Amino acid sequence: MPYTDCRDPGFRMETDRLILRAWQDADLEAFAALNADREVMTYFPKTLGRDESAELIAKMRERTIVNGFSFMPVEEKESGRFVGFVGLNRPVFATPVGFEPCIEIGWRLARWAWGKGYASEAARAWLGFGFETIALEKIVAFTVVSNERSLKVMRRLGMREGQVFDHPSVPMSSPHLRPHRLFSLSRDDWFAQTGKPLRPAS
Repeated sequence: MPYTDCRDPGFRMETDRLILRAWQDADLEAFAALNADREVMTYFPKTLGRDESAELIAKMRERTIVNGFSFMPVEEKESGRFVGFVGLNRPVFATPVGFEPCIEIGWRLARWAWGKGYASEAARAWLGFGFETIALEKIVAFTVVSNERSLKVMRRLGMREGQVFDHPSVPMSSPHLRPHRLFSLSRDDWFAQTGKPLRPAS
């Protein structure tokens, strides 16, 4: 699978069923609908309005330029439908959490796309990018401890289960959403599980 520079507006990766690509202005309507879905946003303090969704797209585009990656759109090959986002991110925490600096993998998918294995499929492509293309040493993931759907994806990806921490960006008014479970995957473990020869980091 060829990889291109994420900063390139023509960035594109493909899996069997999905296209992973750069943000487009036309994504806003579908992304705003996703963020307004209360079930999709169950493990977040609130849903997002259209303007907030536009601001989030702008932030992810900016992070792509600064970091060389971000959470980026996923499109269903067969239908062309906007699935949501999957990608890598360099999180910034308001207070120390004990495992920063780090690179995380994350996802947010529309409800119609749940149960199809799309999160795992897209995440594996991004893990390959992180470990094989830009030679990261470790990638983490975290979610609310009660978010069984995302926890299952992290385990399916072969990530190692770690500590529980209170996410400092979750307001104190949502105490049930503050405890997060940390997972991690090392570069060595990725190459071991994929059976590919370990290439030295440049």
